[in-house]
Amino acid sequence: MEPRALLLTRYGRPLALSAVPIFSVDAFRAAVLDAVRAGGRLLALCGLPPEPRVAAEGTPLLAVVAPPGGGMLALGRTWVRGAYAAITPDCPAAHLFERELAEQYGVRPEGHPWLKPVRFPGGAAPGVTDFYRVAGDEIHEVAVGPVHAGIIEPGHFRFQCLGERVLHLEIALGYQHRGVERALRGGPNARTLHYMETLAGDTTIGHTLAYVEASEALAGGRVPPRAQALRGIALELERLANHTGDLGALANDVAFLPTASACGKIRGDFLNLTALLCGNRFGRGLVR
Repeated sequence: MEPRALLLTRYGRPLALSAVPIFSVDAFRAAVLDAVRAGGRLLALCGLPPEPRVAAEGTPLLAVVAPPGGGMLALGRTWVRGAYAAITPDCPAAHLFERELAEQYGVRPEGHPWLKPVRFPGGAAPGVTDFYRVAGDEIHEVAVGPVHAGIIEPGHFRFQCLGERVLHLEIALGYQHRGVERALRGGPNARTLHYMETLAGDTTIGHTLAYVEASEALAGGRVPPRAQALRGIALELERLANHTGDLGALANDVAFLPTASACGKIRGDFLNLTALLCGNRFGRGLVR
C-alpha cells in the first residue's frame, strides 16, 4: 500500500536510501505539500543518480522537509518520467529546486511560472541569456555584478525600475562553478574540509558543520559535549555577523548610511570575536 506521509527521522541519524518511502508522483507532491502546510520548510527537492535496475522508471527525486519544532527531518522519493505537476505554484520555496531539476535532468515541472536555467547549461557562457525586459520611456535598467566588492560569490543582478519602484529582478548565477560536488566524490581526503570551508565566503561554519555532522553520523562517531558547545557558539557568531551585515546592506541600498555604518561596525565585532577564538575572522579551521 502506498505511504500517505513522508518518513520522519531524527536529524543527524544515518538512514539507508532504501528506507525512504517511494510515492507515485501525485502522492509525492501531495505529501510534500501536506508537510509544508503543516508548518514544515522545504529543505531540498533534488534529483538522484539513476539506478540501472529501475532506469525505465525515470528520474528519481528526493524531497526533504524540516517539520516545525526542530530536530527532525521528513523524507520521501518518487520517479518522474518526462514531466509532473510543479510544486512551485503551491510552495514558492520549490522555485529554484524545480528550475535546477529541469536544467540538470530534463524533467519538466508543468505549471512552473518560469523555467529559466539556473546556471546556463548546454555550454552557454555565463551571462549569455535572454534577460527579461520591461519597455517604456521611463524604465531604467540597473545591472549589478557579477564582480562584487565583498566575499559573496559572483552573481549578476538585473533590475527593471520605474522611479523607485523595482518592477522586476533577474538573478544569474554560475559564473564561478568550481565543480566542488564532483571533487568531493571518493573522499574524505586532505582537501575535503577546505572545500567545505570555502564553498561560500560568509558560511564557513555552516557548511563545514553540516559536512562533519553527516560524516560523524555515517561513521558512528560521538562528539564531546564541549566540542558541540563550541561549534554552536561559532555557528551563532556566524549567523549574527551575516544577519547584521544584511541589515546594513539593506540600509545602504536605500541610502540610509547611519544604519549601514553602525551595522558594519557590529558585524566587525562578531567577526573579530570569531578571530579571537580560532585566528580567522570567518572561522576557518574552527570546526576541526
